[in-house]
Amino acid sequence: MISDQLYKPVSWDHCTRPQSIMKAIVVYLFGVIILVKSDEYLNVTYQPVHRQLLDFKQEHPHPIGLWTKTAGDPVDIRDTVTINSDLFNNQLFVDTFSTFDGRRIPERTVTAKGTGAFGYFEVTNDVSKYTYADVFNGVGKKTPVVVRFSTALQNLGGSELKREIKTMASKFYTKEGNFDLLCLSTPVFPFRDPMLFRDLVNAFQRNPQTNLFDFTSVYDITTLKPEVGHNLFWILSDYGIPNGYRRMDSFAIHAFELSNKHGETHYVRFNFRSELGFSPLTSPAAAAIQALDLDYFTRDLYNAIDKEEYPAWKLEMDVLTKHDLQKVDYDPFDVTKLWHNGTFITVPIGRLVLNKNVDNHFRDIEQAIFNPGHLVPGIPGPVDYLFRGRRIFYRDAQNYRVGRNHNKIFVNMPLYVKNYVRDGRPPTRLNMKNAPNYYANSFNGPIPYVDEKRPWKQLEVLENNAVDLDPMWYFYNFILEDEGHRQRFINNMVVTLVPVTPPVVQRVFKLLFLVDGDLATRVRAAYEVAVAAERAAALAVPPPVVPSRRVPSARAQPKDDPKPFSMKKQFKHDTNMKWHFSFQKIT
Repeated sequence: MISDQLYKPVSWDHCTRPQSIMKAIVVYLFGVIILVKSDEYLNVTYQPVHRQLLDFKQEHPHPIGLWTKTAGDPVDIRDTVTINSDLFNNQLFVDTFSTFDGRRIPERTVTAKGTGAFGYFEVTNDVSKYTYADVFNGVGKKTPVVVRFSTALQNLGGSELKREIKTMASKFYTKEGNFDLLCLSTPVFPFRDPMLFRDLVNAFQRNPQTNLFDFTSVYDITTLKPEVGHNLFWILSDYGIPNGYRRMDSFAIHAFELSNKHGETHYVRFNFRSELGFSPLTSPAAAAIQALDLDYFTRDLYNAIDKEEYPAWKLEMDVLTKHDLQKVDYDPFDVTKLWHNGTFITVPIGRLVLNKNVDNHFRDIEQAIFNPGHLVPGIPGPVDYLFRGRRIFYRDAQNYRVGRNHNKIFVNMPLYVKNYVRDGRPPTRLNMKNAPNYYANSFNGPIPYVDEKRPWKQLEVLENNAVDLDPMWYFYNFILEDEGHRQRFINNMVVTLVPVTPPVVQRVFKLLFLVDGDLATRVRAAYEVAVAAERAAALAVPPPVVPSRRVPSARAQPKDDPKPFSMKKQFKHDTNMKWHFSFQKIT
C-alpha cells in the first residue's frame, strides 16, 4: 500500500530557499515514480501495442548505454540544450538535424501503408512430384520468412479499412536464394496487359487536382477496359474488407510453372488460406472501426503475435498438368479469371506461421523489398506477359526507392551470395572484398553451375485483348452465394456510384446490363433512391454546430489570481545554482 503522505499537496509558500524547493521536488517525483512503477500492468485494458515502451523498460532496467553522436563520440549533457548558445558550434544539434531532415525515403507508389512480421514456413506434405525446389521438399523442414501486409492504394498514414485490394508478400530465406511470393486478397488481377499498370493505378489513386480519391476515374477506366470489372466486383463484395490481415486469404494470381527432378512440368496457382478462416467486415462495421482506429489491421496483427496467438496460413497449390492444358476450355494463364472447378487438383504444401514482431519497422518492413522475379531452382515461374512486366517495374521501383544495393540491406539479404556486383551507394557490405570483379576469369572468382533438372525451355503463351464479361456474370450469380450478399454488393456499388458524373454512370449501367439484366436493374433502382436521398439531405436544414469563436493566442492573468510558483523567477539571478539544480542527481 502506497502511503497517502506522498500525495499531500506541496505548499510552495514555505519554499523560500532553493534547498527547500529541491527537497519538495524530490519527494513529489519519488511518489510519482512509485505510482507509475506499481501501476504498470494493473490496467488490464492495455494492449501489447500500448505496452511497448513499458516492455522495453522491463527488459532494460537501466539505461542501455551512453548517448553518442553518429560518429560515436559521447554526448555531453550541456549540449542537449541549445537556448542561449552558438548553434553552429553545437555538433549534436548539427548532427541531429542533418540526419533528421533527410531520414525519409520515397513511399511505395502502391501498397505504401503496410506492416509485417517474421516467422517460418514448415513443409507438411511431400510435393517432390511437382517441384525439386528445396524450400518445398522435406516434410518438417522449416524456412525463415518475413511477411509484409499492405493495402493497395492508401498513402502512409491512410486507413487500412478502405474497400480495396490488400496484399501479402512473403520472402522465404531458402538455401537456394530468396523466394518472393507476392499475393493479393482477391484471386484475380485487374488487368492482363502490363502497359495498363500505370494508368490503372493513376485512375484508382488520388485526383491530380483535388488530391482526393475519385470514383469517376475508377468507373471511367472500368467501362473502357471491362476486364477490370471482375476484380472490382470482388472488392465491392464481402471479400473487399477482411477482418484484419490474420483472417485474410491471399492468392499469388499467376500460373507458376514448376519442374520436378525428372524434368516434368506442372502449372500451379499458389493460395494462402488463413487457419482462422476468412472473416469479412461489412461497410458499416468497417466505418465504425475506422472512426476510432485507422491502423486496426496493424494493431490486430501486432497484439496477436505479442500474446503468442500466432497467425498461420496453409499454403496450397491448384495444379494442372501439361496434358490438362490441352483439355480445359479456358485460358489458365489469364490472371483476370478463375480456374474452373473440376479441371484441377488442390495439393497442400505447408504452413506459414508468424511468431515474431519486428524490432524496428523502418529497418525490417519499410526497407523490405519483394520482387516476383526472385525465384529458386525448381520454380521457373509464370509465363504470362503481366509477370514479365512486373519483373521489370518492381525492380525499377526498388532501385529508385531504396537504392540499387537493396539486396544488401539486412532484411533483403539472402543466406548465401557471391557475385560480381560491386560498389554503388551504401550499403555495400563486404563488397566481395578483393575477389575478381569480372567474369569470365581464371583467378577463382564465383562460378556458375549446371542445373541438369531445369527444363530446356518454358511454354510460350499468346494472349489476346478480347472482352469477356462471363467472369462478372458468374461472380454475381454464383460467387455471391445468397441474396443478402448480393444486396450488400449492390449497396456498396451504389455508394461508390453516387458521386460519379452522370455520363460515366450511364456507361456503367450499360456495362452492367450486358453482364446481367437483373444486376443492372437493381443497381439502377438503388442508385436513383440514393441520389434522391442525397438531394433531400442537401436541401435540409443544417444541423446545429458549436458556435464559432476566436482562438486565444495570448495569456490573460486576472489581477486577484495569485501567480503560481515560478522556477525561473527563483533562479534567474543565480547561474551557478541554476546549473546545479538542473543536473543534481536524485538518489
